[in-house]
Amino acid sequence: MRKTSGPSPRTPRLRAALVAVAVAAVTGATLVGSPASASPSGAAPATDTTQFKGVNWADPRDNFADDLLQLSGLSTTDTYRQTYAKATRIIAAFRANLGANTVRLPINPYTVDGAYWKSYRGVIDAASDQGFKVIVSYWEGTGARKDGYIDDTATYWPMWDTVVKAYKNDKHVYFEPMNEPHGYTDTEWADIAAKWLSTYAKVPRNRVFVSGAGYNDHVTSVCADPRLKGTYLSLHHYGFWKDYATYDQWVADLKVRIGDCANRTVADEFGAPMTTGLNYDVKTPDDNFVNYVQAVTDTFRELKMGSVYWPGLRTDDTYSIQTLTGTTARPWLATTNQSGADRLAWAWGRGKPVKG
Repeated sequence: MRKTSGPSPRTPRLRAALVAVAVAAVTGATLVGSPASASPSGAAPATDTTQFKGVNWADPRDNFADDLLQLSGLSTTDTYRQTYAKATRIIAAFRANLGANTVRLPINPYTVDGAYWKSYRGVIDAASDQGFKVIVSYWEGTGARKDGYIDDTATYWPMWDTVVKAYKNDKHVYFEPMNEPHGYTDTEWADIAAKWLSTYAKVPRNRVFVSGAGYNDHVTSVCADPRLKGTYLSLHHYGFWKDYATYDQWVADLKVRIGDCANRTVADEFGAPMTTGLNYDVKTPDDNFVNYVQAVTDTFRELKMGSVYWPGLRTDDTYSIQTLTGTTARPWLATTNQSGADRLAWAWGRGKPVKG
């Protein structure tokens, strides 16, 4: 779930799911799969996930699309060489401006199964060649297709066949079978994730991110499933899920969604307004988003969790922490909110704590 620049239509299924998330968040109710259900069978691939310090790079329309994905700053008419050159600069800017070492990228069948795949690979290759960790995630379509289900299994599996064949031997590339699988029950989603793992059994499990159930909003159920042992888990968490909460309430809300699974979990989406002038370096108890950002970044640091901000770059998104500068052929980035960048640095083990 992402914050867009303006309201978007919601399907009845989507509205119902949003309400369920909101109720659980406001009441403090334990979500499906409580912390107690996270058994040792969900063994971790590492003792913590702090090696993932990243950002999402997104299509200006968001990544829900029924056509080619066009990341901000790129063009679907670019050749591989042009894409690689532009992506090399943007990835370098993520590192220079934020200290990032990870980028999360969307894929869909339209992008992978046609001629554009050759050019789009330039983004993945440019990131990998600079030593970045690359999380490649499947996104469903938009409109009626934006329902939390795989759009078409007849194109979904061939898409992954192509991507896995191309990158199974690249240690920098990680695979996320689906973004926000909220159409499925917890059990149904775990079944699909288990099928993905068995289908691509030669992919090391510590290069797979299994999304939390729902809107990636809790990882306790997938963590407890022994079939998914050895994978990373991806969590999404947003400040707009509540109209207002205190710092302590945000900490509690985040921790119940993680349960005992922090050592496998990466928050590969979280975000807040960055272009509206908020100062995240100073305690401001009356402001929900300031409380949220300070709470989650402190908690990621405390729990030794990796995190991937939404979005690092998305044109015209108020949450974007970077904005395009330079020329079309030679793009660079500028930081939209230094205090937001400071909180990312703190979550990633650098920087200074919030001022009193």
